Amino acid sequence: MPPMTRETYISVDIEAAGPHPSRYSLLSIGACLVHEPDETFYVELQPVNEEADAGALAVGGLSLAALAETGVAPRAALVQFEAWVLAHTPEDSRPVFVGFNAAFDWMFINDYFHRFLGHNPFGHNALDIKAFYMGMTGVRWSQTTLAHVAVHLDKPCSLTRHALADAQAQAQLFRALLDAARQRDATKHSATD
Repeated sequence: MPPMTRETYISVDIEAAGPHPSRYSLLSIGACLVHEPDETFYVELQPVNEEADAGALAVGGLSLAALAETGVAPRAALVQFEAWVLAHTPEDSRPVFVGFNAAFDWMFINDYFHRFLGHNPFGHNALDIKAFYMGMTGVRWSQTTLAHVAVHLDKPCSLTRHALADAQAQAQLFRALLDAARQRDATKHSATD
């Protein structure tokens, strides 16, 4: 059996102009290392078009017009993000994208990496915190909301809709879940010894 590769968990959150990348722009990317949440990345991107869902813009508080002026061109932003990911992933490790409802954030990140760089440095390594929690606790999907997870962990957690702050909040939540899972496993092993 080949040696196990280490994993570097990277919490990622995005804000977008709408619900899917085929029509709407990725507007901001926030990321941090799960185990070192002060190691961060943040960028705001120029929109690729003027398509926008008013609700999505209201939630994120970003302006397409302002980002057209001040945002980083998408290709340059993805080059910067890839460089940050690779710089924070040791040679004997692989980066793992971690998100709270990763399906949404992942589809934008994966699409933009492939569209602008032709590849994704995460490969197909995406971990959803909600699914991890469901598997760990055996609850129903409807019980994997942020409010349920925060109550289970006794850790108040709210999202600000700023990609970097939310990535850091997700990292804290995921670290707490990992710790709880390891404690549970240690308890099981000591009970069987």
